[in-house]
Amino acid sequence: MKFSSAIYKKISSAKLDSLLRLNNDSLLSFLDEMVSICEPETVYIVENKDDAEYVKRKAIDTGEEIPLKVEGHTIHFDPPQDQARARDDTFILGEKIPFVNTKPKEEGLEEVLSLLRGSMNGREMFVGFYSLGPSGSPRRFLAVQISDSPYVIHSENILYRMSFSDFKGNIPFFKFVHSKGELDIKKRRIVVDIENEIVYSVNTTYAGNSIGLKKLALRLTLNRAIKEGWLSEHMAIIGLSGKDRDHYITASFPSGSGKTSTSMIGKLISDDLAIILNINGEMRSWNPEIGVFGIIHGVNQTDDPIIWDVLNSPGEVIFSNVLMKDDGTVYWQGNGEKEPDKGINFAGNWWKGKTDKNGNIIPPSHPNARFTAPITSFKNVDLNYDNPKGVVVEGIIFGVKDFTTLVPIAEAFNWEHGVITMGASMESARTSAVVGKTDEMEFNPMAIIDFMSIHIGKYLENYLAFGKSLKNPPKIFGANYFLKNEKGVFLNSKDDKKVWLSWITKRIEEKSDAIETPVGLIPVYSDLREIFVEVLGKEYTKKDYETQFSIRLTKYKEKFERIRGIYSKVDGMPDEVNKALDEQIERINKYIKKYGDVVSPFNL
Repeated sequence: MKFSSAIYKKISSAKLDSLLRLNNDSLLSFLDEMVSICEPETVYIVENKDDAEYVKRKAIDTGEEIPLKVEGHTIHFDPPQDQARARDDTFILGEKIPFVNTKPKEEGLEEVLSLLRGSMNGREMFVGFYSLGPSGSPRRFLAVQISDSPYVIHSENILYRMSFSDFKGNIPFFKFVHSKGELDIKKRRIVVDIENEIVYSVNTTYAGNSIGLKKLALRLTLNRAIKEGWLSEHMAIIGLSGKDRDHYITASFPSGSGKTSTSMIGKLISDDLAIILNINGEMRSWNPEIGVFGIIHGVNQTDDPIIWDVLNSPGEVIFSNVLMKDDGTVYWQGNGEKEPDKGINFAGNWWKGKTDKNGNIIPPSHPNARFTAPITSFKNVDLNYDNPKGVVVEGIIFGVKDFTTLVPIAEAFNWEHGVITMGASMESARTSAVVGKTDEMEFNPMAIIDFMSIHIGKYLENYLAFGKSLKNPPKIFGANYFLKNEKGVFLNSKDDKKVWLSWITKRIEEKSDAIETPVGLIPVYSDLREIFVEVLGKEYTKKDYETQFSIRLTKYKEKFERIRGIYSKVDGMPDEVNKALDEQIERINKYIKKYGDVVSPFNL
């Protein structure tokens, strides 16, 4: 094909030759169109390691990243009002979908393209080429990211497999277009065109809004998965060491609710995303990424030694929205160090007691501050992290941040019970990863409601059918690390999750018993007592067990009545969903009649 005359003046002859050798007309047409719309001063094609180094230099030259004292470390700041996923500014184009912001396609495209028009004036357009998933895996997706932010492309180069040479021929690919624009928050838009598998974002730099292959791509892969009968999930993939071999599980938690810390306990394959297929009757999973974009708030040497080591050792790390101290090191809240008196953060020069225009105290680091690092930097990385065959999944965790109701760990009766009453019934305290008030409880099935791009009824129907297609479906568990007592004191330490994971391993190996309750199976006290000594070297009392694993029957009933009420208002839900919820409520009612509001596990 022929480019428009404008692009020839913006791209070097060597890079143009590289593009033409791919012989991919759809790629050339897409790039030509975006250059015409965004009007960059120059275009840079990122095809190899030398180009990746150029991007890193440009990130520093433009001030988007600042070098830190430790070799390979840089820091990036987003604007004060652009520190989290912009739920209200994100839209799926097309017909209305329950729980999802949508816009008519023509209206949404017209708006976002008008904002992108001329948005890269005076800037360089970077074009990155990536693979979501290992080369040779049965489900991997090629993707192109366009951005005028070298920070965005630098982040992508850490998080994803660079795959320029794989774009030969008219092979299909996802398309992501991002521009900083004017960084006018009132004009911030993230628009997802499912039909054409393209995402546009403008007037934002926060990674969750701008890095296309992260959660924006999840909306595209999720849609594909449902149409093709597999799963694309907001899940970590973790290896747990058993007596004779490793067992792999996936774990779904809303951001800031324990997913990354859980990933670091076992052998790390993924801390965030999972592609899941039925291969010869087995559930197998792959990580579409090769990096970690994690919340840094609260990470400290005692509780998070593996992450701490990465963040304090030479190597490629991008810190975002933490405090940069005068000596070129960084501070974030909860890292165990004394809070500095001053420094530089997302609000500019910072000092203790500094307030914003509304009189609110500005913290030294944002609660949603992040780090970006290669997965190979983590000493617990599993050898299978890039295995094109994936790993067999034997367990699934659906975890929430629930202060009042759910026990720390429970096992579902079966696949359907787990999918519906643990996954599809997730309610969790809102975190700083989403713009809005934190700690408000919100409905968030499978921790994927923010990334839903199709009717939830079709999503759950596919989930249920997928389990039925497996020869031996994985066990499903519900986790809650955040249960509190009546005085608001947490009932578990951060380390206790190691015990819950050990119990999961023993349940997979059929080496631990369980007590049946109306909401699932819970651990037996004697087993947990042994595991606490074995894993943590500490005593676990009957009082601790009873406090943590008493079933708050009335609270559970209220929860499932809320969930039943939510789904009853949604047309097109599978019959199994309401049936399973009705059965759950009926079981709870029987126990309330017998035991009252709360029942001790010692009475079951």
